Amino acid sequence: MAVATEAFTPLTEVEKPRGYWRTVGASLVRDKLSMTCAAVLALILLAALFAPWLGLDDPYQGSMIRRLKPIGTEGHILGTDELGRDMLSRLIYGGRLSLLIGLLPVFNAFVIGTVLGVIAGYAGGLTNSAIMRTIDVFYAFPSVLLAIAISGALGAGILNSIVSLTIVFIPPIARVAESVTTSVRSLDFIDAARASGANALTIMRVHVLGNVLGPIFIYATSLVSVSMILAAGLSFLGLGTRPPEAEWGLMLNTLRTAIYAQPLNAALPGVMIFAVSICFNMLSDGLRSAMDIRS
Repeated sequence: MAVATEAFTPLTEVEKPRGYWRTVGASLVRDKLSMTCAAVLALILLAALFAPWLGLDDPYQGSMIRRLKPIGTEGHILGTDELGRDMLSRLIYGGRLSLLIGLLPVFNAFVIGTVLGVIAGYAGGLTNSAIMRTIDVFYAFPSVLLAIAISGALGAGILNSIVSLTIVFIPPIARVAESVTTSVRSLDFIDAARASGANALTIMRVHVLGNVLGPIFIYATSLVSVSMILAAGLSFLGLGTRPPEAEWGLMLNTLRTAIYAQPLNAALPGVMIFAVSICFNMLSDGLRSAMDIRS
């Protein structure tokens, strides 16, 4: 008697639902424009970090014999500046200070503004009024004028530029943090945490902060391009980086006298500022769309 055998199909594992951040990452990877901007920024950042190992000319060594050489000159792909220094080397080394002054103030303001905004939004009442009215004093001034005023009072220098830009970006980040915290503090899970006996510090750190960091972070990333432009503007006005440091805003200032002799050379630092600012803006927009998983 033949024994009938049944073919059993193997059970396939049920696909586990992806977490929030994995979903955000997958959505961001599918955004070709954001990935292109991220690749450009990564390339500029890596070139700036590893500049000493790229075999570039000394960015501070000049020669009046080879000053203002046009783009494409042998030995100087992007020409030379008004003192005969290699433009390619100056641009790559200049990315170090330009990116530092563009990113660090936003990071500092993100930390300080988030703390102030979360405390004001959760506490409410007199605490909210005291913090937010103080913030409004700084927020009332245009960012450009406020940065120039603080830098002028502190004096020129990289550290003073970072401090002035940090003060400029704290008010808008704090306002966003206060707004989203105010909308979160009345939700049911916050009431449940209070009912369980958790103190205010624990609720803000565990329950509130995790739910408000996303919108604050997205807004902060959109400020990086503004920070880059303001930092370049301060250096252009002589309130930021000091000569002979390589920094894109300072390079624009020193090359403005050569705009009629070699306009392409004089425009290169501005092109770098524009490209990096656009890439940060596009990446911020892509991140905002990716984090809105409901859409």
